[in-house]
Amino acid sequence: MIRRRLDEDEDSPDRWLVSYADFITLLFAFFVVMYSISSVNQKKYRQLSSSINTAFINEKQTAPSNAMQSGKHQASAANTASTKGEQTAQPPDSDLEALQRERAAMTALGANLSNQLAPLINDGKVRVAQNNRGIRIDINDNLLFSPGSAEMAKSADAVLGDIAKLLLPNSRAIQVEGHTDNLPIHSSAFYSNWELSAVRASSVVRKFIDLGVGDFRLSALGFGSTHPMTDNDTAESRAKNRRVSVMILYESLNTKNDVGTETTPKQANQ
Repeated sequence: MIRRRLDEDEDSPDRWLVSYADFITLLFAFFVVMYSISSVNQKKYRQLSSSINTAFINEKQTAPSNAMQSGKHQASAANTASTKGEQTAQPPDSDLEALQRERAAMTALGANLSNQLAPLINDGKVRVAQNNRGIRIDINDNLLFSPGSAEMAKSADAVLGDIAKLLLPNSRAIQVEGHTDNLPIHSSAFYSNWELSAVRASSVVRKFIDLGVGDFRLSALGFGSTHPMTDNDTAESRAKNRRVSVMILYESLNTKNDVGTETTPKQANQ
């Protein structure tokens, strides 16, 4: 009998389990990745990606004999996270399409208003702009009221009538805002610019109701001199700040402040 050398290493009969455990873990990861990329739900994709990372970390840190049990545990966690993600996820595609349709409709409305009010826009008496709240129409106060008064002038009928024609076919909410310059007023009718701006906004609301716009769509706000369009250093700038703003709001309004980029709707091709 030939004696074996004492320094000869013997191969372990269980060494194949290491390779087998690695193969099973990689195979599991492959099918999880294939499943996750087949779904368009981004939230579920992030959850499954996290499960994959956890699986690889556990595979490195645990013994080979526990690798298969860890894989089963991760598969169960991935399925649970996937089911939970499907239950809580919102349908982003339909919301995005609705938002795009609403924005396109508001852009068309802004273009129609710009066409209808083109002479007054060119004279600088009316401004039409689109922002993240909707369409805003700024009307100089001298088109609607006498100085220091809230009684409608005769010239108000034409401009408010043109606006009302384009408001009647839809049901969007309308917010009428009164604004003044910073020169204080203290008369028998109005104690301050707050009262003047609020009563002017209410007068425009009442006129829209007379023209057929539903009162449930209308609201009136008085801002006094707190929301100027420009500084009040000159008579010209103060004239721009004295105005009534008609806000035509988006049907699904998600913001509360008049902030963000503002665009001027282009007139439609004649």
